Amino acid sequence: MRKLKKIISTYMNRITWILVAVILVIALYSQRVNEQRRAYENATRTFSQIEQVLAENQKELEEIQEEYRQTCLYNAEAIARMIESDPDVLNSVQELREIADSMEVDEIHIFDKTGQIVTGTHPQYYGYTFDSGEQIMFFKPMLEDKTLKLVQDIIPNTAEGKMMQYSALWSESGEFIVQVGMEPVNVMKVTEKNELSYLFALFRVNPAANYYAIDAESGEIVGSTNLESVGCNLAEVGLSLEKVAHDKDGFFAKVGGRGSFCVFEKIDSNYIGRVVSTRDLYERVPASILLLFLGLLTIALFLANAIIRHMNKYVVDEIHGVNEKLELIANGNLEEIVDIQSSVEFAELSNYINMMVKSLLANNKKMSYVLSKTNLYIGVYEYNNRMKKIRFTEYVPKILCLDSEQMEQLSSDRNAFQNFIRKICENPVPDESGVFQLSEQSERYIRLEENHNSDEVFGVVIDVTDEIMKRKKVEGERDHDVLTGLYNRRGLETQLMHLFEKPETLRYSAIIMIDADGLKGINDTYGHDAGDLYLKKIAEEINNIAPNNSVAARQGGDEFVLFLYGYESQEQLRRTIETLEYMQNHSSVKLNEKQSVILRFSFGYCLTSESSDYQKALKEADERMYQNKAQRKKAGATSPN
Repeated sequence: MRKLKKIISTYMNRITWILVAVILVIALYSQRVNEQRRAYENATRTFSQIEQVLAENQKELEEIQEEYRQTCLYNAEAIARMIESDPDVLNSVQELREIADSMEVDEIHIFDKTGQIVTGTHPQYYGYTFDSGEQIMFFKPMLEDKTLKLVQDIIPNTAEGKMMQYSALWSESGEFIVQVGMEPVNVMKVTEKNELSYLFALFRVNPAANYYAIDAESGEIVGSTNLESVGCNLAEVGLSLEKVAHDKDGFFAKVGGRGSFCVFEKIDSNYIGRVVSTRDLYERVPASILLLFLGLLTIALFLANAIIRHMNKYVVDEIHGVNEKLELIANGNLEEIVDIQSSVEFAELSNYINMMVKSLLANNKKMSYVLSKTNLYIGVYEYNNRMKKIRFTEYVPKILCLDSEQMEQLSSDRNAFQNFIRKICENPVPDESGVFQLSEQSERYIRLEENHNSDEVFGVVIDVTDEIMKRKKVEGERDHDVLTGLYNRRGLETQLMHLFEKPETLRYSAIIMIDADGLKGINDTYGHDAGDLYLKKIAEEINNIAPNNSVAARQGGDEFVLFLYGYESQEQLRRTIETLEYMQNHSSVKLNEKQSVILRFSFGYCLTSESSDYQKALKEADERMYQNKAQRKKAGATSPN
């Protein structure tokens, strides 16, 4: 027996030290690999964010540029109509400047038929012609074609080199050209967001990491958090273009005289890289390994001694007792019995087995208890083809909105339960994976997942009603105008995009642009609160014209859009438009207890079809709205009093 005890002790000590050494080596290797992987993941995550930000900024820039172009052209058209209606303003710089202020433009220039500036808001530019500079020469083709309406890209102007956006068009009489200049402040701000210096500053969370932007063709460093390296070639800082281009998983190099781990990814025409010195990369490894070694050593010594002691007491000694019994039996004493229950370990084993069986039988109750400790209502059910009844946890009926009688009926009939689950799956929530609405009449949403293994089915249902309702609320606030409750510009774009993707729902349709008349007079006379009531009344009127066949939105300021769709005939559609026309002069709004004003607005519309470009239709409706406004102004119908 003592020999066996000594063997166990010797082997346990050897195995303990070998395991400690092996674990330390594996841990050291794993720590290094993990630190490299963490650095790589941090880099790729940052690259993905940079790429996403670049894409979002570029999209935002394009949208703002297009909006600026349209605004600039619309302003030029409006100013041309103003001057046509009152030609005397051409003789007054002050009046032209007042028009510029009212239209929120920076410059107005009037060219004669020869292409020379003869008047405008800036007398210092008088005498300039379309040949005076490269910027202004852009508009020279207008001298040959009076139908042209030109909007120039944002470039420095001829006189001052200031970044401006110009638009120009002929007056309706063809006697002069109106050119409008606007300083694109918002466009320039968005443009700055695409600068590498801005992005690097945004994403440089770890000061130990340096970022580099490298031209993919020349290998020149075009941007970096290390400003001294900007303008240098890769080789000058210790990098290789070949490694940058091909080592996608990261590589080691001596950057700036320091061993570093580098990860690069190509974004557009540049390689964007994150460089961390190996010292910083493995900074946490020595301390982690030391702590691990001390922990392992303590645990190993304790476990080795404990295991040896317990092995001697509960294994070796028991074997010795069994051998004594076997010796008696071998000597012919057949009355001796080796009873396994005489061993505490075997008795405990039996007890554990019984406990395990009990635990398996009580599995359903245990699972319900565990799930009840979460913040979510989670239910679990299971069945197989050999079972008729369904096993489920206690939250399943509550999540599925079933009373005890309904659940009893479904749980006792596997086919009925399968049909019930299949019916729920017929109501998926758009843009949500695995989320379903219990029924079209119910505001209850669940996440449902089933795992099919051979003939067994294991399902999990989670009540996600609060999560979905919160998301819908956020989307509603994002897509609706705060003042009027109508869709905002973003919400309108989303609704129109969805409708035009389903042309069968459009039938006969029309886009209507509506502009409140006299809002400034209301604000100046009665205050902005009254102006808000004025706008809300217009929103209420247009929203009630065809509540089941329309999308109403506030574009911003005093502009509204109404999209009518789903009409059976063009005549039916025109009757609705005539209703809007009647409302122009037959509605009023009560500003306070004593004061009411007539509700007036101008509108223009464009009939659309399933093949229409709704952006062009919006523009055409907007032009007709301005025509309607001019006609009403001429007839004296736009005054709010």
